[in-house]
Amino acid sequence: MEVTPAHLDLRKDQGLEVVWSDGRRSFYPIGWLRRMSPSADARELRKQIAKNPLTVLPASVSGGPLVATGAELVGNYAIRITFSDGHATGLYSWEYLRKIDPEPPAAKAGD
Repeated sequence: MEVTPAHLDLRKDQGLEVVWSDGRRSFYPIGWLRRMSPSADARELRKQIAKNPLTVLPASVSGGPLVATGAELVGNYAIRITFSDGHATGLYSWEYLRKIDPEPPAAKAGD
C-alpha cells in the first residue's frame, strides 16, 4: 500500500507538517526542506559538502530569513516549494519526504 499525505500544512516561516495516510505525522522545518531539496544543484552541493565541509554555500537572494514563499501540488505524487532565496526547482515526492523525515519513526514517541 502506498502511503500518501492525508493533510498538508505549510507554515511559510516554520515548516511543512504532513499527516500521512498511515497516521504518522512529520514536520519538516523550512531550513531542512531547503537543505534537502531533491533538485540537481542541491544534490551536487550536498556531495561537495560531504567531501569538503568548508564548501562555501551560495548567497541568499532575499538577504532576510529563509521562508517558503509558496507551494504547489505536482500531480498526485509531489509538492514544489518556492523559497525566499529564489530556489524553486525541487520536487518533493511523497516517497522522498518520507525518506528525509528529520525525526524518523523509531525516534518518535508513541509510534
